[in-house]
Amino acid sequence: MSDFNQQVIEEFRANGGRVGGMFEGAALLLLTTTGARSGRAHTNPAVYVRDGARLLVFASNAGGPKHPAWFHNLSADPYVTVELGTAEGTVERFGATAVVTEGEERDRLYAEQADRDPGFAAYQAATDRIIPVVALHRVDFTDPARHRAIADHLVTVHAELRAELAALREGLGSETAGAEGEAGAEGTAGAEGEAGAEGTAGLAGRETPTLGRQLARHCLTFCSALHAHHHNEDSAFDLLEHEFPELSGSLDRMREEHKVVARTVEELEALLASGAEPATLRAEVDRLATRLEEHFAYEEEQLVPALTRTRAVPGA
Repeated sequence: MSDFNQQVIEEFRANGGRVGGMFEGAALLLLTTTGARSGRAHTNPAVYVRDGARLLVFASNAGGPKHPAWFHNLSADPYVTVELGTAEGTVERFGATAVVTEGEERDRLYAEQADRDPGFAAYQAATDRIIPVVALHRVDFTDPARHRAIADHLVTVHAELRAELAALREGLGSETAGAEGEAGAEGTAGAEGEAGAEGTAGLAGRETPTLGRQLARHCLTFCSALHAHHHNEDSAFDLLEHEFPELSGSLDRMREEHKVVARTVEELEALLASGAEPATLRAEVDRLATRLEEHFAYEEEQLVPALTRTRAVPGA
């Protein structure tokens, strides 16, 4: 993130959504997306306009030749977090689903924005690409059907991550036992394929000499998937806490566990980049697996019953 963006973000959060300088008086929000490759959270300020119940943002990149990184991120994962200043001088934070508008709707919405702010007409004139208009739809966390969908998604993602971690441990076990690197990788790459390779671009030349390239990519791909899952959960926890205040203490524990897991993952990534032997990596992955299983079990124990139970209707 640029120093300029970081300054804007800090000023926005400290002043209830108001900033000075070149953005003074502008309708500004903070948009947090999940990195398409890294799985980590990325926050960017963006000019917005209200359009009924939805918010519109514009991937102008100041008329640059490429879409901004945040647009590529939400194209890969449309669940985003929005921070918005309120009339009371606070910052509201909520989850939203990003939908890229198309065709006549996109053209109409962009033309209306260019009429409001001629700078956007200049941005479009400066580039050959069609500047996307993205609609942000607030996620309704009060809907019981939404609660059940969240619970189902949580269990499904945990099962996928458990399976990926088991495959990774099996592959590292083969390497530790002296199996051929590339042969061990073939048995554990699974469904990652080219997507896994793309998600860890720049890995070549960093993996350990004894660790198979496919297995090394699988390791980093798993770490990226775990980062993305915990980022999405952190974005949802504030909203769940508002809807389920009785879970406040449990959610605080989950947030802290996310931080511990993140540090463990960073240590594993550093070992992988440093050229550590498979036996050393296996010990670190085993440590991560123990922490993750405890964390997953606690989340499921606390969240699934709350999200799936039938709640009493006041006055009924």
